[in-house]
Amino acid sequence: MASSHVEKLSPSSVSAENPVECGSSVHDASSSSLETQASASPKKRPADENIRDEARRQGLGAPRCTFSAKYVPFSPFEDTEEEYSLDEIIYRSKTGALLDVQHDLEALKKYDATYWKNLFDSRVGKTSWPYGSGVWSKKEWVLPQIDNDDIVSLFEGNSNLFWAERFGKEMLQMNDLWVKQCGISHTGSFKDLGMTVLVSQVNRLRRMKKPLLGVGCASTGDTSAALSAYCAAAGIPAIVFLPANRISIAQLVQPIANGALVLSLDTDFDGCMRLIREVTAELPIYLANSLNSLRLEGQKTAAIEICQQFDWEVPDWVIVPGGNLGNIYAFFKGFHMCKELGLIDRIPRLVCAQAANANPLYLYYKAGWKNFKAIKASNTFASAIQIGDPVSIDRAVFALQNSDGIVEEATEEELMDACAQADLTGMFTCPHTGVALAALIKLRKNGVIRATDRAVVVSTAHGLKFTQSKIDYHSKAIADLPCKFANPPVQVANDFGAVMDVLRRELSLR
Repeated sequence: MASSHVEKLSPSSVSAENPVECGSSVHDASSSSLETQASASPKKRPADENIRDEARRQGLGAPRCTFSAKYVPFSPFEDTEEEYSLDEIIYRSKTGALLDVQHDLEALKKYDATYWKNLFDSRVGKTSWPYGSGVWSKKEWVLPQIDNDDIVSLFEGNSNLFWAERFGKEMLQMNDLWVKQCGISHTGSFKDLGMTVLVSQVNRLRRMKKPLLGVGCASTGDTSAALSAYCAAAGIPAIVFLPANRISIAQLVQPIANGALVLSLDTDFDGCMRLIREVTAELPIYLANSLNSLRLEGQKTAAIEICQQFDWEVPDWVIVPGGNLGNIYAFFKGFHMCKELGLIDRIPRLVCAQAANANPLYLYYKAGWKNFKAIKASNTFASAIQIGDPVSIDRAVFALQNSDGIVEEATEEELMDACAQADLTGMFTCPHTGVALAALIKLRKNGVIRATDRAVVVSTAHGLKFTQSKIDYHSKAIADLPCKFANPPVQVANDFGAVMDVLRRELSLR
C-alpha cells in the first residue's frame, strides 16, 4: 500500500524530462504530449523496418525501467519476507504455496489515475509494438521489466464488449446486460491473454541462456491451443498433455497444426496435471498451467478492459465460468489493481459459475467455506472446466470473499438451454458461456441480480470450437435432455407447393 504522503504525478505535472519508462520504450506523460501523439501524423517507417525494429530504434537510450514486479507466496493473511525474481524458474513457495506476482504499487502510485487512463486509452487500436495488444497496452501493470524485443504477441485482447440487448430484455428484463467476448481472440479463447505473458517471459529466459528445452502444459483444450500458437510464433517447442477423447476436434487440431508435441493420455485433466508436474520436475520444461502465476497477469487485463470500455465505470456484477479457478482470481486482481491505483472506486461483485458435473467450488461455498474436498468431475459439455481438483482454489476463495462474491452452478440441461436461448438472440456461445448465462438466469430469477443492475458475462471461448454440442442439441441427439429450444432443419420435398405449405405453417401466413 502507498503511504498517504506519496506525491502523485498527474498528466500536467509529469513532463518529458520525467517520463514513465519501461522495457525499451519511454512514455511521455504530459497532457500535451498525449494530445500530440493522438493527433500528429506518424512518421512513416523505412521500407526495410518492421514494427519490432521501429520499437527497438525508438527505445535506444531509454532510461532504466522504474517499475518492478516479483514473485511472492500467495498468503494474503500472513506476512512473509520470501520473494523471488520473475527470472527464476519457480512455481511454488518453500512451504508449497502458490506464488503471486506482486507489483511495486508505490512506484505506480507516483502517477495519478488520470495519467494511467490517458496512457491506456491512447494505445487502443494502435499498431505500435507491443502496445497494440490489449495485454501489452497495460505493460507497466503486467511485466514492466521485460524488454519489448522479448515480447511474443499476436495482438491479443481488446475483445468486444457486446451489449446483449435482446437476450437481456426478453429473457431477463434487463437493459444493461453485456458479454465480454474473450473468445474472439487468436486461438478462440481467453487463454491467449495469459499465454502471451508466459511465453514472452520464457523467450526472455531462453535469451538469458536459461536451460529450457520448451514449454509444457496439461489441458482440456484451450490452454494447449494458446500455448502451441504462441510457442510457434516464437520458435519455442511446445509439449501438450491432453485427456484422450475428452476434448473437441476443433480444440485438438489447434496444437497439432501449430506443431506441438501432443500426448493423448488415457486419463482426465487432473491426471494430465499430475503427470506434467512430475515431468517438469525432472526435465527443463517450463510449466505453463495456471499453477504458474504469470498467466494471471495477462488474464487480469480483461477486467481492466471492462472498466476502460465503460469509460472507467464499474459494472455491478461480473460472472465468470470456473474450472481450475485461476481466471476468477485474475479478474479480481485486475479490478483490485484499478481500485488501488484510483482508476475506479469499488470492485464489482464476482460470480463464479460452475458446471454441476464439476462443481467443487460450489460445494465448498454452500458448505460455508468449510472442509474443501476435491471431487471426481463427471462429463460435461463445458469440457474446459471439467476439473474436480482445481489448482487455484485458495485464490478463488480469496477473490470471492473480497468481492462479496457468489458461486452458482448449472446442470447440463440448464447450460445447453442457456446456450440455445442466447444463440437465438444473435450470439454463438460456447458451453462454458452457457454455464455463466445459466447462473445469471438463476440469480436474476431469485432476485439477487436486479433488473436495473449492470452485469457482464465473461464468454471464455468461441462457439465455433464446440459445434458438435450444438449439432447434437439441435438434432435432439442428447440422451436425457429434452433440448426444448432445438431448431432442426425442416425436410421438404423438391416441390413448390410443399415449400409454400411449410412457409405458411412456420411463418403463420394466411
